[in-house]
Amino acid sequence: MMFLYDVLGTPTRRLFLAAVASSTLARAGTAARPVVVGSKLDLEGGLLGEMMLLALGQAKIAAENRLRIGPTSILRSALLSGAVDLCPEYTGNAAFFFHEDGDPLWKDGAAGYARAKKLDYEKNHLVWLASAPADNSWVIAVPEFLALEQNLRTMEDFARFVRDGNKVRLAASAEFVESAAGLPAFEASYGFRLDARQLLVLPGGETSATMKAAADGISGVNAAMAYATDGALKALALHALEDTRHAEPVYAPAPVIREAILASYPEIGGILKPVFAKLDLASLRDLNEKVAVEGEDPGAVAREFFRAQGLLQ
Repeated sequence: MMFLYDVLGTPTRRLFLAAVASSTLARAGTAARPVVVGSKLDLEGGLLGEMMLLALGQAKIAAENRLRIGPTSILRSALLSGAVDLCPEYTGNAAFFFHEDGDPLWKDGAAGYARAKKLDYEKNHLVWLASAPADNSWVIAVPEFLALEQNLRTMEDFARFVRDGNKVRLAASAEFVESAAGLPAFEASYGFRLDARQLLVLPGGETSATMKAAADGISGVNAAMAYATDGALKALALHALEDTRHAEPVYAPAPVIREAILASYPEIGGILKPVFAKLDLASLRDLNEKVAVEGEDPGAVAREFFRAQGLLQ
């Protein structure tokens, strides 16, 4: 067993190969049922699911593809019921699962992950495996030309821009405008306020529409609700303003697996850990851009990522 273009040298590669080898030996001669891998409807969830399927396949673990089955509520129900065994989830969502969305603990990446891991195991026998070093929280994005012209790099800069009376119109979903964890959290943390005339509320929660409105200046829009790992940010020449005061909970992606399945396949944690370790903010944005903007197949994007990172057998 070897990688396509590199010798086995780094600790990450050694760990990944050891996990794969362990899995191959453990599965030899057994007939364990396939691991059902699910994800949400969004493109990033599907991409992360494809990476899981690829990693399991390389480890000779039979897996069933149930990717993009529905929104968060549907996927969560499927995981809790046992219809899905393994899926990508975000640490920030656990705050809502356990009705703790008002707790500032979730704004700390390490603390939020530890809390999600503890609560989900104690209450649901679900295991959170090692998370990625990325954060897919809500952000506000502005056109790059405006960011450069007005020196808007952070949310502190944006708040100053609003308070100085400059023209601002934000395109966002009703959820972002109304949820305590959305626009109100930014306003409270940075000391600014947008009134109804400064908002263009679009139906649904698709950031593609809000970002397009800001990029094209539709209806006077020059700011947009987005997600930190959105693949279209670069293509639309938008700058995601840095949340320096951590107004938002951290949404770090991580694999979540049912305890019973992990007991049957204890090597899965070691197989997925080096994959998610490579998924920082810049990597996820680039990968999402390949799918969302360039129209590439998520499975092919996942395989190319494995090749580039030395994880492909």
